[in-house]
Amino acid sequence: MKTNTYAGIPEEFGKLERAKIVLIPVPYDGTSTWQKGADKGPDAFLDASANMELYDIETGTEVYQQGVYLADAVTENESPESMVEAVHQATKKYIKKNKFVTIFGGEHSISIGTIRAFNEMYPSLTVLHIDAHADLRKIYEGTSCNHACAVYEASQTTNLIQVGIRSMDIMEKTVMDEDKTYFAHDMAVDDTWMDSAIDQMTDNVFITFDLDAFDPSIMPSTGTPEPGGLLWYETLEFLKQVFAERNVVGFDIVELCPNSQEKSSDFLAAKLYYKMLSYKFMDEAVDDEYDNTYDNSKQKNNASKFNDDDEY
Repeated sequence: MKTNTYAGIPEEFGKLERAKIVLIPVPYDGTSTWQKGADKGPDAFLDASANMELYDIETGTEVYQQGVYLADAVTENESPESMVEAVHQATKKYIKKNKFVTIFGGEHSISIGTIRAFNEMYPSLTVLHIDAHADLRKIYEGTSCNHACAVYEASQTTNLIQVGIRSMDIMEKTVMDEDKTYFAHDMAVDDTWMDSAIDQMTDNVFITFDLDAFDPSIMPSTGTPEPGGLLWYETLEFLKQVFAERNVVGFDIVELCPNSQEKSSDFLAAKLYYKMLSYKFMDEAVDDEYDNTYDNSKQKNNASKFNDDDEY
């Protein structure tokens, strides 16, 4: 990465020992099938973040003062499977250190590893999947660790709620829980969808946010843009409500595919990340101790589900 601290914050707020928040960059783009470049997303996001005002007007906070540690990037790319495992282990490592763990990709396949880690550490986990695409294929192009398979595992092991979906293969209907899927065309004419989605969530929520959930009019720089997406303020309204009513235990943001001629997408991604942190910590004083309340016994119960190394 090009910066020593997230958003160029003073080093005192970027040290692991005092930071409540950890940011793990994952510059991976090994399985994308159309426009390449998501591996450049973390750098573009960090560059934009360094040019962002750090006072959030809406919440009246400077959330960076809670401490944000910029972890070493996960650069494993020998295979999709090895990347997923590396992300899984890095994510769980920082959950165990009592941090609010966030991840910035990279393509959406990285979320297989992040969700796996959070599901092993938190009971009754809801995965809130905000995306244009269903991503429910069990295997695609010879691997289950493909971007098109990003939430298949979550559909089998967590309470998966999907928001903004407007592109999918017909076979994904055999996996999808349509009662917990909020299609973009329905959301456009139904002002109850936010409350409905939140009502179906358990207490602990992990958010995986694919930037192509946004309409390409405001977020053109993604690998697979789809018309008819979310706009800025409706998205923030929903996220603020989720953070207020549920215990969001972490999140990832994926699929920024930067374009040197179009910087607004980089800046939107930077603002989205900072907004999500602001909503998480808006009612918490800087001096308050953070407790991510992960369930160590659940992690042990799930140890046989996936290859796992608990030595850190």
